[in-house]
Amino acid sequence: MAVLCRPAVWVPENTISMEETLALARRLHAGHERLPLVLRMIRNTGVAKRHLVQPLAVTLTHPGFEARNRFYVREARARVPDVVREALSSAEVTARDIDTIVFVSCTGFTMPPLTSWMINELGFRPNTRQIPIAQLGCAAGGAAVNRAHDFCRAYPGSNVLIVACEFCSLCYQPDDLDVGSLLSDGLFGDAIAAAVMRGSGGEGMELVGNASHLVPGTEDWIAYEVKATGFHFRLDKRVPGTMNVIAPALDTLAEAHGWDATDLDFYIIHAGGPRILDDLCGYLKVPPNAFRHSRATLTEYGNIASAVVFEALRRQFAEGLPPGARGLLAGFGPGITAESSLGTWVHSDRVRSGRRTGNVDALPVQLPAPPEPDLHSETPSPHKPKNRGSA
Repeated sequence: MAVLCRPAVWVPENTISMEETLALARRLHAGHERLPLVLRMIRNTGVAKRHLVQPLAVTLTHPGFEARNRFYVREARARVPDVVREALSSAEVTARDIDTIVFVSCTGFTMPPLTSWMINELGFRPNTRQIPIAQLGCAAGGAAVNRAHDFCRAYPGSNVLIVACEFCSLCYQPDDLDVGSLLSDGLFGDAIAAAVMRGSGGEGMELVGNASHLVPGTEDWIAYEVKATGFHFRLDKRVPGTMNVIAPALDTLAEAHGWDATDLDFYIIHAGGPRILDDLCGYLKVPPNAFRHSRATLTEYGNIASAVVFEALRRQFAEGLPPGARGLLAGFGPGITAESSLGTWVHSDRVRSGRRTGNVDALPVQLPAPPEPDLHSETPSPHKPKNRGSA
């Protein structure tokens, strides 16, 4: 069984507080007719602080999409290695033990993908598989976990590295003045996360099933408009209301494994915003404290897109769980898409071995039929990687 091990998370040293965000909105958009609504919505997010990959003054400028993307690549290459090394160390594996890298990001673009650079520069084997995911937005964190799980089921005993790199501040567009864009300016933050899924051994969340669910007719509710100036984020006001459809999909996944989604021991939920967390609590009939790690992530970092589920999981590791505790991990994003998985908590002393036992190329390629049904598709301070700036 595949085990999702302790994540490593890095956030930049530059920060902006809620009060600074509100003051900035008042200064930049003093004449906006819906400014009172925007200020109220930003305040209601509960985001006390966010981290930015550049100083605020630089973030507010727009040097052009080309310059922004160059910065994305340069900063990712500078920051990803330490996060990856920490994740590998926590999982007690090396780069040579990794059979596949899943890299997710929606805030910059490279071709070849950054996985190619990582294989060349960070000691991974040349036959390491690459799975870059660029268009699932915030849902990509859950999707990365699910694709890693699928790979481990297809190739038993293999290990997968997951990396999420999100510099949301590089998508700031000073000329986008709709309410959704202005709200996003006060909601999103920057972070890099990495975690290893071990095919055997390890400590963490041992996955027992995963599923995807797409809410029909909602593909334009969370979207990018790609223009000469880069990615322009579009957020429909109906997005928070989708939990009434997502919750039954989570119930169905749990029921397929004989579990009850309303009675689990831990929940690692994408913190898209407070209403999403509140509504899902209501639909699943769980107390607000059940989502405490997601809420803490939102408060301290804002919405860090695909990295949210890994930061929430890191907090769950810090808190600890008894062996056998059952839980749910779920990411939500464009589509509207939900990527969810179930798992039980295991400790490393249960299986001491777990290093890779052979070349994955010699293993069968056929993917076994998944046990779950088709669902019609979908606080502690941050852990600081060594030798890198971290807030």
